[in-house]
Amino acid sequence: MTDLRRVVGPAGEPLHPDAVPLAVAKALLRDMIFLRAFDERAVALQRQGRIGTYPPYRGMEACQAGAARALAPGDWLLPTYRDHGAAMIHGLPVVEALAYWNGRVESYRAPEGVHVFPPAVPIATQIPHAAGIGWGLRLQRSQAAVLCFFGDGASSEGDFHEGINLAGVVRAPVVFFCQNNGYAISVPFRLQTAAATIAERAPGLGVRGERVDGNDALAVHLTVTEALARARAGEGPTLIEAVTYRQGPHTTSDDPGRYRDPEEMARSGLGDPIERLTAYLRAQGAWSEAEDEAAREDARARIQAAVAELEAMPPPEPRDIFDHVYGAEPAWFSREREAFLAGLSR
Repeated sequence: MTDLRRVVGPAGEPLHPDAVPLAVAKALLRDMIFLRAFDERAVALQRQGRIGTYPPYRGMEACQAGAARALAPGDWLLPTYRDHGAAMIHGLPVVEALAYWNGRVESYRAPEGVHVFPPAVPIATQIPHAAGIGWGLRLQRSQAAVLCFFGDGASSEGDFHEGINLAGVVRAPVVFFCQNNGYAISVPFRLQTAAATIAERAPGLGVRGERVDGNDALAVHLTVTEALARARAGEGPTLIEAVTYRQGPHTTSDDPGRYRDPEEMARSGLGDPIERLTAYLRAQGAWSEAEDEAAREDARARIQAAVAELEAMPPPEPRDIFDHVYGAEPAWFSREREAFLAGLSR
């Protein structure tokens, strides 16, 4: 299971031009332009000290947009800390994504009826949660399904095997979507497993496996759409491996130059997802310079409005970093809180 499913080639050439309607392709490009602009602004805000440590997703926009746009309004999305792009597409307000990285415990609040879980920072813990939600939906005879994001590093955790195994047993309507961006922080994929792919693990867990070019938004969208349809039809879960490349650091605290060859991205043959889809649509006569500029201006306006809303909020409460950590606080933890708060009052 090594072939990558593609609709658009690495240079934007159409391989299966009728696979996804042009209207959907254009919507996905607008999504990706917005996600790239948000990511760039968030990095700038972090460098300016206006938000905290931030995990960029530059280069992975096709995964997030292509997968999230396949969801129906009542479906459930379980993101990792890097999947705020997908969460915003599924209905999380832009200001809520920014507020999370501003250290606000009340943030990441989805509107009523928008099913976006809080981001999972511990690796792979959301996978058993997704299995449980899917099992519950099946028992309720709901037509809703679950999309669970995780990275290649999560496939080395026990929760990966346990969660997908359970979902397979109970035929939970879950799509397990692995963004294989080549690195678990600084550990390359080749050092994480002797397996050639993540998707080939699916048969051993009794579920269907798919492998897709994660920088081809149309292929991602098509693959996830089909997997969600099977899930709703009672055919159980699918494990999708989307092969992509993290162009930036793991977080704004990371220096990828210490462990990554600067020529590696070019050798991957994946290209930039936005450039690929732009070239494809222009070849189809379906994307103009005016449309491109309008999409970028709309992204700038939405992001600027969210930043203004964020910065109009009262400052975060410093004591919040100690709340909701322990049910019964150890004495040493209480002493640390007291010392911290005393230091703020000096």
